[in-house]
Amino acid sequence: TFATSRGLKSMESLKALQDPEVPTTNPPPTSAGSAADVVSPAPSDTASDKEKTPPVGLLPGETVVKEGKASILFPSANEVFYNPVQEFNRDLTCAVITEFARDLLAQRGVKVVVPGEQERVVVSLSEETNDADTQIEEKNGAEEPAVTATVGEKCERGLRVLEGLAASGLRSVRFALEVPGLHSVTANDFSTKAAALIARNTQYNGVSHLLQASCRDASMLMYEMRGKKERYDVIDLDPYGSPAQFLDAAVQAVSEGGLLCVTCTDMAVMAGNSGETCYSKYGSVSIKAKYCHEMALRIILHSLDQRAGVYQRYIQPLLSVSVDFYIRVFVRVFTGQAKVKNSASKQALVYNCVGCGSFYLQRMGRRKSDGGHMKYSAATGPPVGTECDHCGHKHQMGGPIWAEPIHDLEFVQKVLSAVSGNPSRFGTSKRINGILSMVTEELEDVPLYYTVENLSSAIHCNTPSLLQFCSALLHAGHKVSLSHACQTAIKTDAPPATIWDIMRCWEKANPVKREKLSKTSPAFKILSTEPSLEACFTVREDANPHSRKRHLNRFQENPQAFWGPKARAKSSGGISTDLQDKRKKFQNKRKNQTTDPSQLKTFPCKRFKQVSSPTDKKT
Repeated sequence: TFATSRGLKSMESLKALQDPEVPTTNPPPTSAGSAADVVSPAPSDTASDKEKTPPVGLLPGETVVKEGKASILFPSANEVFYNPVQEFNRDLTCAVITEFARDLLAQRGVKVVVPGEQERVVVSLSEETNDADTQIEEKNGAEEPAVTATVGEKCERGLRVLEGLAASGLRSVRFALEVPGLHSVTANDFSTKAAALIARNTQYNGVSHLLQASCRDASMLMYEMRGKKERYDVIDLDPYGSPAQFLDAAVQAVSEGGLLCVTCTDMAVMAGNSGETCYSKYGSVSIKAKYCHEMALRIILHSLDQRAGVYQRYIQPLLSVSVDFYIRVFVRVFTGQAKVKNSASKQALVYNCVGCGSFYLQRMGRRKSDGGHMKYSAATGPPVGTECDHCGHKHQMGGPIWAEPIHDLEFVQKVLSAVSGNPSRFGTSKRINGILSMVTEELEDVPLYYTVENLSSAIHCNTPSLLQFCSALLHAGHKVSLSHACQTAIKTDAPPATIWDIMRCWEKANPVKREKLSKTSPAFKILSTEPSLEACFTVREDANPHSRKRHLNRFQENPQAFWGPKARAKSSGGISTDLQDKRKKFQNKRKNQTTDPSQLKTFPCKRFKQVSSPTDKKT
């Protein structure tokens, strides 16, 4: 993603950068075993289309990057940003937009046809079997739409898509080649080098009839498209870092009921390292806590809803996922003054105990149905005292955050069914299947989560297994689930008092040396109180979710060395190999000590000088 969109540039500079004398060659054939082999050829690969968009040759120093059905020309220098690890992000986006197009275009009388998809199936994670039961959707008797939309073809009633920060244009090219039911795709970037590369990649993949390159400031482009007849059906924002500067324009430029896709890679800010910076960008204070990854999702949803509310609009989250160093949210945006009034009651402040980690939510507003209309009032609180009831420590306050469900389970089920029924469509289908299966199992009405290791660390005892702790909560009559945001997370509707009673019972079976505990420590205060219930740690069958039983790929595996966030692209095009040299020079100094004398200090220490005689004094 190329995130330096700040000014306005004309398309004349874009055309000037394209070399008209580049020799033309045919696009490279798809190699055997690649993800593109299993997808039927797009209708755009016809003789007439090739006449419209002649193939483009490689410039010196360029390589071809293949992902999905797209083949992207990419410079060897770091002039345009590209991160191969984000393939999961791009695959998931294609899957979500496809299902969104299926639902929206059905209302316009258009049927979406996906290559390789035989019949729509519904994945059922039933309790009777460990395998995914599939059943064919029953036809409701309605007539099939007369118009069909396939990949690579322009649909007159289709979706208008904008990728505001497109960089090489890989994501937009994949939309044009893999997502059916599109009317147009606009791939925009402020960098003239990136925009020129987008134009060449558009021709190289033969999608000029669908995809247009743009060299504009992303915010200005969206502000200019705020008219009701000019808005985009889908807006995708994937910047390098924070998307905060683009959100105000995005919530205005998306159509009624349109889809807004946002990626945030500034996780250090959103996870509590800089709460004041988070407030300045998103209007919410982040705090350091074990649930920071889910809190980051709820912070960006709060920011989107708050900015949309200025224009009498509101959001409806479809899917929100947290994947290590970034988060990705998909929301629909609607207009309605009555619904906007509900916004205050959907936000909440978070009170987090600095001692034991117990947390409480305080809603920002209240709404109550009174006959045929809704009554709104200020919330009452706070839900905590000056000190924590369990450990006696103070609370820190964060938020406000989005306190409503962060997923639309019905929509997530549709995406999961489509991906499971056509696993060869995406290269990361197993990963998508795993994370969406976990999402469908999460408790949707329970914000945030605890982790078993943090609970055990608070009282200095051995850690119970995940299944043992979940079973104890189920035996106590509470709901419990895992979370896709953390491998050891536990979401439950049990109050903190019940959770600490269960930990006290666990400590009795696995005692700690209380004589070594400080009287001011949280562990001493918590263990000084007798539990009010008798916890049962016998493992129950329903404590283990089916996605875990089936050993799905639920969490990100390291695909390669140095796979995390990449360096920002430079206009000078610094060579990417220099980044590896910097890592070797400045990291792991004790493990890989420098032996080259040229890289060691050669000047004397400033604090001490070598003495010439015993009478000399050190200075």
